Amino acid sequence: MNMEFSRKLPIPKEIKEQYPVTAEMMKIKEERDAEIAAIFRGETRKLILVIGPCSADSEDSVLDYITRPRGVQEQVKDKICIIPRIYTGKPRTTGDGYKGMIHQPNPNEKPDMLRGIVTIRELHMRALKETGFTCADEMLYPENHRYLNDLLAYVAIGARSVEDQHHRLTASGLNVPVGMKNPTSGDISVMMNSITAAQHAHDFIYRGWEVHSHGNPLAHAILRGYVDEKGNSYPNYHYEDLSHLASIYAEKGLANPSVIVDTNHANSGKKYLEQTRIAKEVLHSCRHNAEVNKLVKGLMIESYIEDGCQKVGEGVYGKSITDPCLGWEKTERLILDLADVYE
Repeated sequence: MNMEFSRKLPIPKEIKEQYPVTAEMMKIKEERDAEIAAIFRGETRKLILVIGPCSADSEDSVLDYITRPRGVQEQVKDKICIIPRIYTGKPRTTGDGYKGMIHQPNPNEKPDMLRGIVTIRELHMRALKETGFTCADEMLYPENHRYLNDLLAYVAIGARSVEDQHHRLTASGLNVPVGMKNPTSGDISVMMNSITAAQHAHDFIYRGWEVHSHGNPLAHAILRGYVDEKGNSYPNYHYEDLSHLASIYAEKGLANPSVIVDTNHANSGKKYLEQTRIAKEVLHSCRHNAEVNKLVKGLMIESYIEDGCQKVGEGVYGKSITDPCLGWEKTERLILDLADVYE
């Protein structure tokens, strides 16, 4: 085998015993889980905002960022539910580049997976304790999910992972909403098949165990745009796209038809300032079609303290080292504007 086995890592149970969730933290998570599930089931009319940095790169700046929506959440709590993003694993198209905090707790140092596992758990715990927010993370590696499963409010399956069987089956065993992105090719049928698989029960192998999942009725779609064979980006957030998705959901007969619209990635062509316009256009579409209005449960927005992005090592505090993000001042204005027009 052409790999070296560096060390045996602790299993999730051992890490959880070392870094336990308190009874108070469990209560907050239960309340948040119930609120978010009610939105996806259509029992509560609120707009979900999965919002935050493209990737978590620094514990201090990420926590600094997450404290900022706290006050805004209180202002808009009747209309908006904020789920901060703490994305600790970063998919890389070619495999090169910064792979996230679980690989490199410090982007300027060598990978250290043990330290990474501890760091991402501590980061999600601090976010919950210090802000009262349970957060979102991408399930880049299904085997690693249990290091964080007692802390997360929301799980995303990325465009490059959505066709993978292990991701789909693992999602079927989770008890929080799981968003399935359309693949980079834009094939909606792939995303819908993934949602169907995640909503069904399965028997499979997980972390060396034979397991039975019960199906996740809160698995849903995320539209993130797509890229053609020439590398050109195309959006899929327009009225026609949302209406078409509503009709596909009706044909499939899936539970809790829902979509989160990703306002960045191929939908914006990675022009991060376009996220403001895209978010407002989606809500405008909702006002013109009852089925679209029922389908759209929220938006996914890439936002950090500072506008744009930088290269690893440049050292600008609170500025993304992966995809460019909307700065906090613009983000705060956007949240308040969305609350004003959301019906």
